[in-house]
Amino acid sequence: MARYAPTGKLVGALRELGNVAAPSGLLPAVMSRVGLVSSASATADSYARVETPIGPLFVAFNKAGVSAVMRTAGPAEFERAFRARFGRPAQPIERLPAWVSRAISEYAESGVARGVKSTGSQHALRFDLRGLSEFERAVLLKALEIPRGEVRTYAWIAKEIGRPKAVRAVGSALGRNPVPLLIPCHRVVRSDCRIGEYGLGSDAKRAVLQIEGAEPDALEGLARSGVRYLGSATTRIYCFPTCQHARRVSERHLVQFGSAAEASAAGYRACKVCRPPLAS
Repeated sequence: MARYAPTGKLVGALRELGNVAAPSGLLPAVMSRVGLVSSASATADSYARVETPIGPLFVAFNKAGVSAVMRTAGPAEFERAFRARFGRPAQPIERLPAWVSRAISEYAESGVARGVKSTGSQHALRFDLRGLSEFERAVLLKALEIPRGEVRTYAWIAKEIGRPKAVRAVGSALGRNPVPLLIPCHRVVRSDCRIGEYGLGSDAKRAVLQIEGAEPDALEGLARSGVRYLGSATTRIYCFPTCQHARRVSERHLVQFGSAAEASAAGYRACKVCRPPLAS
């Protein structure tokens, strides 16, 4: 059998292959795809661009869950911002895996995104909240309980997590939300019921609230008038203006209050559903 010796050019080319380095993100990306990621560290994050009602966003995830939602000018800026915040790289993929995309679609329809399966849901979202303090996690998990189309205040979250004096700290924790929109910090407003700031921009916050049916213009109008709660003259119960029960009250039975103390002095009691803070 004849043997063919490689030419000098071919040998040189083969030797050069030893000097070619694989892209730095290749190994983490392959490991993420095949699931060979340490469940303890869950360090391999992948991301994809997602179209949303407020424009394109970048969503990153790993085995622990969704780790980041950001609005940036492009993939390169997202990767820089992700590494700067989390201290690890994120690798691009063409599309999100089914468990993430289905859960996001379900959230868009229902406004529910929880770490456990909700009634009738098979695609509940999971979140990677590493790097946040216990207090910050408590704030974000409480925000998950706010129904779609409704808002609560910083003071409400502070009271609900057992830290009623930590109103300012609640605002700071919401500002550090790594997964805005999916953990709905946009449903939390200032204690005077004005819309306030948002990590994805105040215009985006108003847009999302409008889409969800919270009527931000009406809320701002009430806030400018000093109205924080609405009561029913028939039930003698007062609520946040967006509470489902407040929306059922007819106009002739609707009573406006500037504070919980004012409502209490008038003989009204707090709604057991939206639970307005008694001291506000």
